[in-house]
Amino acid sequence: MKNGKYLLLSDLDGTLLTTDKRVTARTREALTRFSEMGNVFAICTGRDITSARLVYAGLGLDLPGSCIASFNGGLLAEAGSDKVLFRTGLRPQLVREAFAIADELGLHAQTYTDTHILSPGDDPELAFYRRVIKTPVITGPDALDHMSEYPYKIILIELGGNEKQERYKELIQARYGDEVKVVRSAPEYLEVIPNTSGKDQAVMRLAEALGIPQENTIAAGDADNDLDMIIAAGTGIAMKNGTEAVRAAADIITEFDNDHDGLAEALLAWMERMPYNN
Repeated sequence: MKNGKYLLLSDLDGTLLTTDKRVTARTREALTRFSEMGNVFAICTGRDITSARLVYAGLGLDLPGSCIASFNGGLLAEAGSDKVLFRTGLRPQLVREAFAIADELGLHAQTYTDTHILSPGDDPELAFYRRVIKTPVITGPDALDHMSEYPYKIILIELGGNEKQERYKELIQARYGDEVKVVRSAPEYLEVIPNTSGKDQAVMRLAEALGIPQENTIAAGDADNDLDMIIAAGTGIAMKNGTEAVRAAADIITEFDNDHDGLAEALLAWMERMPYNN
């Protein structure tokens, strides 16, 4: 391994967080030790910035220089301030047309501003999503009138199967394939993000902004929307509970899952092998 500062980008759900959305004491210990060695921690999540900041605040740790990559890399910001490092989004007209396609298929769609979820309807899919995500919501037929200039992403939620999502994916890629990527972040969630976004882009952009060589980046995740960042990072860590594709692409597979300190133990073991950063 090369000497110098390292950057750790960690997914939240299924990786840093337990199934019941806790951060364990062992995880806090590992992140504290990583930071004390002069390294930088970043959350890299599909969640919106409000939800990601709540998780970071809940760590209760002083981790200098920490960053947040939210919306699957659509918004990069400092964790300890309101400073935005990078943002990108979807054309508003594309969003409206994408919502119209979802409506034709009877598929729940939602998008975001910096502060709110925007959803045409208050339905079971939205209720399912908000079991964990407490970001405020604007609902109703005029919800999209509250869009920011370039919304960061669209999520399509389908409970009890993916038939409508797969048809939606075909239609969106056929119509807007030169502008968007379609990624799955959970069994129920299909996400449409701009081509200028993605967790792999977050790896490269944060490393450049922090002056850290890309080979000195570490990315940890479990879901298919983590795949690109695990490939892009100098060291990719897949959770034991990760998808087959993520585990196949990783340099390290954790011995334990996210409910048994899998990431913490892998990170602590990795630090035992890395040169101490003076």
